Amino acid sequence: MTETAGSPKKGRKPAQLSAHSEAPTLPPREAAVEALMRLAAEQPWNDIEVGDIAREAGLSLAELRDLFSSKGAVLGGLARIIDRKVLEDDGSDLAEEPTRERLFDVLMRRLDAMTPYKPALRRIAYALRGDPLSMLALNGVALNSHRYMLAAAGIDTEGPLGRLKLQGVVIAFARVTEIWLDDDDPALARTMARLDKEIRSGERFMERAEDARRLAAPFRALGRSLLDRRSNRARVPDAEDAEPAAQI
Repeated sequence: MTETAGSPKKGRKPAQLSAHSEAPTLPPREAAVEALMRLAAEQPWNDIEVGDIAREAGLSLAELRDLFSSKGAVLGGLARIIDRKVLEDDGSDLAEEPTRERLFDVLMRRLDAMTPYKPALRRIAYALRGDPLSMLALNGVALNSHRYMLAAAGIDTEGPLGRLKLQGVVIAFARVTEIWLDDDDPALARTMARLDKEIRSGERFMERAEDARRLAAPFRALGRSLLDRRSNRARVPDAEDAEPAAQI
């Protein structure tokens, strides 16, 4: 039976994996990420040096440098691990469900995949809260991740409103994550309620944005027509014009 966004499923259990239980044969990139998460769960973020990560991962500094450019880049590597865990999970049983339900399921699976790292993420979030440059960098990482999350939910991110839709999901998920970090209820009732609220709010916002786009369509077409006329008058023919991709 499919879990709905409005009625949290009883007895939901988060992932039971442990960040300390990784096999000793992890690929070097994953070993570095896991090492950072172990360190971040036990000490302040600003006290962790790249040398600490290398030692904890069993890598030399040269090897770590080949893999990541900075401590922040190692943190960004966690997003790829989480992405893969979510994308490898088969969500085909939800293919016929409404868009809201598909997105709810994908984002809850993302939180489940993040669960082994919750203590570390809680400390990192607290440390970076007052660092706007770090938050901006993490927003870029999140945009890449959520492009794939929306794709997994069958939601397009291209077109005139694609960027707006993608950034909206990133902001909404950040708000949900704030609740999740402090939600120690195994059923995650508060987290699920907030996720449902954010998705519904996002739907209403996108509906209004789509209405505004349709109303503005005639004016955009007129503006493009005027610009094209001016451009054609002043334009000198170029051999590259024969290549369609040159106009992208």
